Amino acid sequence: MTYKLSQIIQDLDIPFIDKDIVIEGIHTLSEATSTQLSFFSDKKYASQLSSTKAGAVFIDAKHAKLLPSTTIALICDEAYLKLALASKFFEHKILKRTTEPMQGKDCNIDERVSFGNHVILGDNVTLMAGVYVGDNVEISANTLLYPNVTLYHDTTIGEGCIIHAGTTIGCDGYGFAHTKQGEHVKIYQNGNVIVEDDVEIGANCAIDRAVFGSTVIRKGTKLDNLVHIAHNCDLGEHTLLAAQVGLAGSTTLQRNVVMGGQSASAGHLEVGAFTTIAGKGGVTKSLEGGKTYAGFPAIEIKIWRKMQAVLMRLVKNR
Repeated sequence: MTYKLSQIIQDLDIPFIDKDIVIEGIHTLSEATSTQLSFFSDKKYASQLSSTKAGAVFIDAKHAKLLPSTTIALICDEAYLKLALASKFFEHKILKRTTEPMQGKDCNIDERVSFGNHVILGDNVTLMAGVYVGDNVEISANTLLYPNVTLYHDTTIGEGCIIHAGTTIGCDGYGFAHTKQGEHVKIYQNGNVIVEDDVEIGANCAIDRAVFGSTVIRKGTKLDNLVHIAHNCDLGEHTLLAAQVGLAGSTTLQRNVVMGGQSASAGHLEVGAFTTIAGKGGVTKSLEGGKTYAGFPAIEIKIWRKMQAVLMRLVKNR
């Protein structure tokens, strides 16, 4: 679905623009193309303004002059809120009618499986009772979905994957803009989820679709039960996450990260390759790879153990 820019901004209290262009989506400053909208609401991204290829940007008057001449400045005081309002134009349209999936050889599909439109199944795919496969979903060969797994629209599942009962992939990320009156305005999540080959996902996990772009679970990763992956996370190859791990939005884990039970991360940070986070560890900043961390906030485990020993001695000596 595409719209004229003038259609999108007419109800957003933004001054009319002389030039009108076709808009087909929304993306970040660094990723947007000439047919996409973007936004600027955080000074730490100011360096990206001069190089953005976005067709138009919601932006305050002070920073508008930093945009290239090819980008239309949509002058406003609440760029993030305008983004939220504009995102609704590109929400997925749910259709009641469905079509039969395109199936490979030797698929085993329970009669109680439900399909959306334009679904593609590879060879030897097994879908058990209660599975829902949404619009434009692709499931590659030799993948098994246990009962009541839900795949929202535009999800891609690789070869040889196992997804256990009750897991939901592609649900909306937790994204809202806030008005000056304290109201919460939904940011429609118009990205998707990509699960690569040889991934196993436990029961009752929730993996959110991206706001823009993709949430990615890379090859060989294994998730325990009750894991939550927020929007736009990127899990490196062969990552291991134990039960009740939670990753906030835009967390990047490099390859072979191990996170113990009930550990978690704040958003917009990166954990280096071959890192281990002990159970209940809380990652509040980016961490160097090849080390083991514990505690909240997470620090190197040798230091954490010394701290625990000192605290114990203090308590005993009181």
